[in-house]
Amino acid sequence: MPSRMAQWGNDLYAGRRSYDIVGRRRRWFTVSAVILLLTIVALLGRGLNGGIEFRGGTELVVEGVAEATQQPAVDAVERVVTEEVPRVSVLGGDSVRVQTLPLDDDEIAEVRTGLAAAYDVDEAAVSYSTVGPTWGQDVTSKALRALGIFLGLVALTMTVYFRDWRMAVASIVALLHDVVITVGLYALVGWEVTPATVIGFLTILGYSLYDTVVVFDKVRENTERVGEQHRYTYGELANLAVNQTLVRSINTSVVAVLPVASILFIGAFLLGAGTLRDIALALFIGIVVGTFSSIFVATPLLAWLKQRDARSAAHEAEVRRRREAAVAAAEAGPSTGSVRVGALVPGQHLGTRAQPRRRRPQSRPSGPGGRS
Repeated sequence: MPSRMAQWGNDLYAGRRSYDIVGRRRRWFTVSAVILLLTIVALLGRGLNGGIEFRGGTELVVEGVAEATQQPAVDAVERVVTEEVPRVSVLGGDSVRVQTLPLDDDEIAEVRTGLAAAYDVDEAAVSYSTVGPTWGQDVTSKALRALGIFLGLVALTMTVYFRDWRMAVASIVALLHDVVITVGLYALVGWEVTPATVIGFLTILGYSLYDTVVVFDKVRENTERVGEQHRYTYGELANLAVNQTLVRSINTSVVAVLPVASILFIGAFLLGAGTLRDIALALFIGIVVGTFSSIFVATPLLAWLKQRDARSAAHEAEVRRRREAAVAAAEAGPSTGSVRVGALVPGQHLGTRAQPRRRRPQSRPSGPGGRS
């Protein structure tokens, strides 16, 4: 199996095997649009389930319980604050977390006593903390500000590094694509958004950008002198770059998503480490979506933007004209002249065949006493 994977990767890099990803961009754009629509509907319909850090309130944690069930905590809180419906979650196997609206000192004391009696623990084992809503608003505003500054710096850096504003635009669109889908799916799942979740959202931006930059660097290498030849279009050379970096993108994603999946599914679900699931879910979704966008969104969008340029459009028209001339010449019969063109099937741009062929040195006639 590893040898087959290595051979597949070698074939992709050399051009012996190719997938027409850029040429079928409408298909990928449609898939992305449908996913974006569903996630936006979920985000607008259900909204994000803000944690106590964002909405404000009181949090109590009961440690060292013999049986970590939720109902005793709900009953203990409702006996003190009848109109309150607390949010109760199990932390590990011997701790229970209770989140309510802001309580005053007397209510906190009564709830602590009720929780200690409900779980048969000492009252000192019931810790509490109170968070105001202004703290959550401050965190949200700073996170949005950091996101705006990050996107601005990314656009500037990409434009300077690649010397092409289209790559910056494609990168920003891919980043926004990843963030919207990740946030929308988080809203669909309904888990609480905590500061750890925000950290996960910001972390996937760097991962997605890194993967996109690697692909774009190969695109720049393949298309550096695209105007000096008439065998391949910009889109075909960009597609070759995506194929050449496809295995690398898959391997990087698998290596990155395996530990995150372990934290999410084994740590959070099986072992009950609920504090880890917030950031784990954001990272898991973000890594998968970021890999998809770097391959199926960023580069196809870049090729589409490039085709809007007059010089690129004229070059592509010339390449296709020469191919049509080659087909017509082949159908007309053998000819003394030939038109050298690229592949006639989109996506089958064999990279090794595009290299110039070296002529074999002709043997010189042997002279007196010489060797042929």
